[in-house]
Formats: sequence, structure tokens, C-alpha cells
Amino acid sequence: MKKLIIFFLPVLLLTACVDSLDDYNVDQKRATVVPPVTLFSNALKGLADTLTSPNVNVNNYRLYVQHWSTTTYLDEPRYNLTARTIPQAFWQGLYKGVISDLTEAKRLVNEDALLGAPSKEVQLAQIEIIEVLAWADLVNTFGNIPYTEAMNPENPLPKYDDAKTIYDDLLARLDAALPKLNTTGTPFEDGDLLYKGDIALWKKFGNSLKLKLAMIIADSDPAKAKTMVAQAAPNVFTSNADKAAFPYIGTPPNYNPIAQNLNPLYSTRQDFVASETLVNPMNELNDPRREQFFTAVGGKYVGGKYGMLNTYSAFSHVADKIIEPDLEGLLLDYSEVEFLLAEAVERAFITGSAADHYNKAVTASITYWGGTPAQATAYLAQPKVAYATAATNWKEKIGFQKWIALYNRGWESWVEWRRLDYPKLLPPSGGNVPAGLAIPVRIIYPINEQTLNPANREAAAGAIGGDLATTKLWWDKF
Repeated sequence: MKKLIIFFLPVLLLTACVDSLDDYNVDQKRATVVPPVTLFSNALKGLADTLTSPNVNVNNYRLYVQHWSTTTYLDEPRYNLTARTIPQAFWQGLYKGVISDLTEAKRLVNEDALLGAPSKEVQLAQIEIIEVLAWADLVNTFGNIPYTEAMNPENPLPKYDDAKTIYDDLLARLDAALPKLNTTGTPFEDGDLLYKGDIALWKKFGNSLKLKLAMIIADSDPAKAKTMVAQAAPNVFTSNADKAAFPYIGTPPNYNPIAQNLNPLYSTRQDFVASETLVNPMNELNDPRREQFFTAVGGKYVGGKYGMLNTYSAFSHVADKIIEPDLEGLLLDYSEVEFLLAEAVERAFITGSAADHYNKAVTASITYWGGTPAQATAYLAQPKVAYATAATNWKEKIGFQKWIALYNRGWESWVEWRRLDYPKLLPPSGGNVPAGLAIPVRIIYPINEQTLNPANREAAAGAIGGDLATTKLWWDKF
């Protein structure tokens, strides 16, 4: 009897401290309730990571626009999208890593009975701007995607919505969110890793995003684009200080994913070199950004052959600045905005001087990377750079300089190359290169969708003209 008492007494003492045995199943190291601002922060990081990563399983856009070439593996610069899970990683990176967190953050903000209406409005506006950006990135990558039925855990087989219809809705959502930034409520502050709750900068960011998204449809819906550009243009970024940039820190796990993949402190991989497609014209123009973009080989900048095997030590590779762990991840910058304004003038969407905006764009890029205004002035004075003489049409001169300025922002550069059709990039050819290669103009749907959501994926593929990397999206008219 004494033995039984001794055995049961500790059990009674332990269970006396809890309300039920369910309390034993609580993992003390994993939060079960997360504040919306934490989800918002995590979504910002997820978005920056997906767009910034150079990992060949996630983001090969630096290769598609021929800023970089490879040393060992040729599947990526030869556009093989099935050898790795590239579409799946990008798809999940935005759906799961960004939009899912933002959806839950919105729910928590709306259900917070202690949060005043003005504060709800401004926080929901911050969430909405980032969500619009994430959805736009998906639409501009794949075309038709799950949208109205997405993010519903009770519907594992969501239909795919028409890409243009989604895009029109995103523009409407952005327009509805921007006025809500004018409330007197309290925004996300410490958890706002872009602007620390500075609503004046959020207004500039939101309008700069509106300008960008409107210009993407300039060829397919010029009337709508013109209206939206005219509305946004007076309220966009006005200096490099306004940029939307994710602030990576110098230590794992919150360091820049480029460092994770390329910095010798964290990786021994030597997979990439600068591409001669970019290096050669920059050499010809004595571009002051070269030392910030590339390492030198024997005092010169030497690009590797695009789409071919290249010896790492024989060619320039990514500069030390770019592989620093705390290099910020750009989501939208001032140079990009000024190029958009130059284009808007040329399209007669707004009035002004296209040359002036072009000069500001080039100068902003050079000074952002560490060059001086004097270097920018000298660079712009060259006949092949000066707006009046650089090329015979505005798309070529803006497209070429924007392609350089978007270095290290491969996805954005890929969008602009598809939209402006400059510079004239060619797929690799010759040697053992397979015949008939074409630079992707969209990314195919993830293989998982063929297995898990086959009927809806098949319908979407038929609606866009085929689930192919050569199928142009609705706004890609030329």
C-alpha cells in the first residue's frame, strides 16, 4: 500500500498544477498566438528573400537577363525549368511565405476589439500594399493563377482566375488602400521593417508601386495606364532615401540570401561569374558601377560566355559588396521610378522632360551604388548614353540603361526586358547548346499543380495558350 501511495503522489502533485491533461501538449518553444505585426514582418522578409535569392532552385532571373552566367551547371542559363523545382519554389515562396502571413495578419487586425478604427485602417493599408505587390509578382510570372479561391484551407483545389481580371482587381485594391494611409491611427512601427511606420514614405511607396503596375499594362490598356500614372506621378519617390528596401542584418538567419549562397563565410560554391553580355557594354562605356558590380581580373572586368561553362578564376564574379550579409534587399527604388516617369512622358501619359527623368534615373543608380554625381555627369555626357543620341527610339535607350540599373534585381529586370523588348538579348547558341532555345517569357506552372490540382491547372494552361515558357502574358504585346 505504501508503494502505491508513493507512486501516485507525484502524479497527483503534477496534475494539480494544470486544468486538464491538454496542457501537457503545449509546446513552450513555439508560439500558438502571433501578433499581426510579426506576421507582417515575416511576410516582408519572405518577399525580399524570394526576389533576392540567387539560389538556382528559386530564382534564375539574373541568368535570364544575362547579368550573370554560370561556371558548372548549364540547365539554368539554357532555360530548363523541370530539372529543378524552380516554379514550385517561387510559387510557394509567395503564396506560403508572404500572402498566407498577410491574410492571417489582416484577420487578426480586423478581429482586434481593442484596436481603434483609424489604426485598423492604416495597418490594413500597409498590409494591402505588400499583398498587392506579392500578387502582382505571381501574376506577372505565371499568368492565370489561383486568386479568388486561394488561401481557403477548406478548398484544396482552387480555380485559376484570369490574369488580366486579377490585375485589374489589384489596381483597384491599391487605389482603395492608398487613402487609408491618411488616417490618424497608429501604423505598424517597429515591425514595419521598410519604413518604421513613416506614413509619408508609405504614401510614396504606394504611389510608386501604382506607377509601376500601371506602366506594365501601358501597351495592353493605355487608357487605364495613363489615368493611373497621372494620379500617381506627383506622389512618388523623389530620392534614393525613399527606396523600399528590406534591411538584412549581418548574421544568420536574417542575412541576405546572396551571402548565404555566395559569401565564402557561409558557402564554398563558385557557381556564378559576370556575363559578357553585360560586362562588355559597361566596359565600352567606362561605366563607374563596374567596381561595385564585379570583381576585377588582372585589373580588368572580364565577363564569361553566357550559357557556356566558365572557369571561375578566369572571369569577373559578383563584387564583395553584393555578397555582404547585410546588403539590403531592394523591392522598389528611386532609379526605377525615374525611368518609369521618363517612359510616361514619352507615351504622353504625363507632361515633362523624358531626358530629365532619364538623367535622374541614371544618376540615382550610379550614386546608389557608391559613385559620385560628377561620375554620373561624365557618364551621361557620352554620345551612347546621352538621351538625345543614345539610340533611335526611347524604348531602346530607356530599356538598355534600365537593364543596367536593375543589376542584382533579376526578376524586375526580367519583367522590364519583356515589357520594353530592350536590350535585344539572344539565347545561347553554338557548341553543344540544344537547338531552338528561347529566353522564357513566363514561368511554367509548378509540377505539383499537375498532380494536386490537375483539372484547374489544365484549364488555366488552355486559357493562356499553353503552359509553356514561350507563352506571352496578356500585357506582353510586342
